[in-house]
Amino acid sequence: MAEIERIELHGVLPEVFRGEENSAAVRASQVWLSDLTLRRGTFYRIDAASGMGKSSLCAFIYGLRHDYVGTITFDGADIARFDIARVCDIRRHHLAYLPQALELFAELTALDNVLLKNRLTDFRTEADIRAMFSRLEIDNRMDSPAGRLSVGQQQRVALIRALCQPFDFLLLDEPVSHLDERNNRTCAEMVAEAARAQGAGVIITSVGNPLMLKAQQITL
Repeated sequence: MAEIERIELHGVLPEVFRGEENSAAVRASQVWLSDLTLRRGTFYRIDAASGMGKSSLCAFIYGLRHDYVGTITFDGADIARFDIARVCDIRRHHLAYLPQALELFAELTALDNVLLKNRLTDFRTEADIRAMFSRLEIDNRMDSPAGRLSVGQQQRVALIRALCQPFDFLLLDEPVSHLDERNNRTCAEMVAEAARAQGAGVIITSVGNPLMLKAQQITL
């Protein structure tokens, strides 16, 4: 499959917001019930109040949920019509995702959580991965079970995992909500480097502690 150049939303609205189409919050949104194009190579920050559906948006784009009206397309193709083989290919080679819930395997070590993901494509060497742990100052936690790490440490592990695959777009749902400014900045540098190396787009959601990455701002 060729690279995904554009993600387009046309009149998308979560089913849970049905009946609220004329509410002030929905009418003010630059995403819901709008025509929105997200382009490969561009960084976007989607700012949202709690409860406006930022995690839902990421899940819709990634294909985990379909409880919305409207259409989401990749280069004009409706993602709701993709078969499982195409979805798997997209998730392996074209679309990386760091969910707010992180979804690490608690019983596996931090390093094994990342290596497990990396084995799908062998995108990074183990030396590269260990260097990423060191850069984020969690190399002393590589052999600890992920479930025993702090939330901030888990967020850094999950970010490394998300960067261990090729991608045209990287979805980051509140990726640094538990990080201080120094670690936030380092994460932003790593995201920018990985995205620019692949000519990829980045879509970041935030409700108050955004990734410190210069990005086009969109209000949800």
